[in-house]
Amino acid sequence: MPEAASVQATVGDSEFDRDTAVTRRGPGVYDVDLSAGWTIISAVNGGYLLAVLGRALADTLPHADPFTVSAHYLTASQPGPAVIRTDVVRTGRTLSTGQASLLQYDDEGREIERIRVLASYGDLDSLPGDVRTTAKPPAIPPIEQCFGPQDAPAPVPGSSAITDRLFLKLDPSTLGWALGAPSGNGEMRAWFGLADGRDPDPLSLLLAVDALPPTAFELGISGWVPTVELTVHVRCRPAPGPLRVSITTRNLAGGFLEEDAEVWDSADRLVAQSRQLARARLTG
Repeated sequence: MPEAASVQATVGDSEFDRDTAVTRRGPGVYDVDLSAGWTIISAVNGGYLLAVLGRALADTLPHADPFTVSAHYLTASQPGPAVIRTDVVRTGRTLSTGQASLLQYDDEGREIERIRVLASYGDLDSLPGDVRTTAKPPAIPPIEQCFGPQDAPAPVPGSSAITDRLFLKLDPSTLGWALGAPSGNGEMRAWFGLADGRDPDPLSLLLAVDALPPTAFELGISGWVPTVELTVHVRCRPAPGPLRVSITTRNLAGGFLEEDAEVWDSADRLVAQSRQLARARLTG
């Protein structure tokens, strides 16, 4: 995994922005090329896909900032061309709501819906500054005491292209799985950023909540953990600098687990929260 970029990319001019770009074909219809650079093991990352859909909705709706985004992942997305169709559900003074679907085509040219999203957008800069919370930033060691994918004893089987695009430093106490000794705690914590130095914004928070290794690894489960449903709440515009991401799982049952994520910015503010339901591929 690369270290932080010496020449910092800017919001709107970075690899993340280029790879999430959508082209409006007509009202509510967008073309996109899903980049293979955001794949892990055998799949396009769900957070990257959510950011792509989030960008299309930001263009469709009169408000620019995602407040809450709920996605159902219906089939596995593949790198390559895709179409996004959006609809405006409701517009108001402070919030607007829309829905979006991402579709690809099979070998016979038939449409396959990959993801369906319902989201509400607003203006994060208009929110009052009053905060009353019992939440606290996660206790993560300094960056220099944490480890990235390049420190792993063995590479992850399959594609690990997404790790080249992230600045990811994992808390050593959540890395037992990498040494063959998972803790069983279902926790993952890390410093997070983009490898080209681009500062975080509301759209990149949709990526951040789903960019760490699955908590299932610390439960002793290896392999792909596909997302079934993911809901993200963006709470405020993040300050420049690296983010801290904490993800926990408390219950694995019936082959499914939940992941609760918190994202904190460099100003010690809780900038995003999420919960997802994922399928655990149990073996043995």
